Amino acid sequence: MGKSLAELAAQIVTAQAALRGMTPEELSGAIKKTFQTLSMLREKEEGSAGAVEAAPAVPAAEQEPEGGAWLEALRADPRKSIRKNKVFCLECGKSFRQLTNGHLKDHGMTAKEYRAKYGFAPRQPLSAQTLTALRKKNAAERNLGETLKKARQMKQAKGKKRA
Repeated sequence: MGKSLAELAAQIVTAQAALRGMTPEELSGAIKKTFQTLSMLREKEEGSAGAVEAAPAVPAAEQEPEGGAWLEALRADPRKSIRKNKVFCLECGKSFRQLTNGHLKDHGMTAKEYRAKYGFAPRQPLSAQTLTALRKKNAAERNLGETLKKARQMKQAKGKKRA
């Protein structure tokens, strides 16, 4: 048995939302519009008694060519490229949980150069917000901030003894 129109509409909009951030209002509107379109297609299909098989609906986000207008919008405001569960490479538009030096090397740049090119702060993590929050939580639990502070003090003390 096939999926209901509501399930298909939700699946299509989910695919679109995965590629670009959508507000709750946009999601609601997109689901309603997609559902209406699917309903209209079903009526036409049933009315024509199967004379022409309907083409499967493909989400607009999947049809969008790489480097489309959405990528230009991200480049206009690079902060929007870092999302809750992914980060978009502003060079190629691919999404990752973290932009690695290996990927940026494919574009002929380092993370430092990437940050400078797109106006990110030098210490801005190039990873999804959830991944950054998880790392921050783990560092706090392991007391890494205090450990680092003590290590710096010891190194500074050793440097003064030598002088």
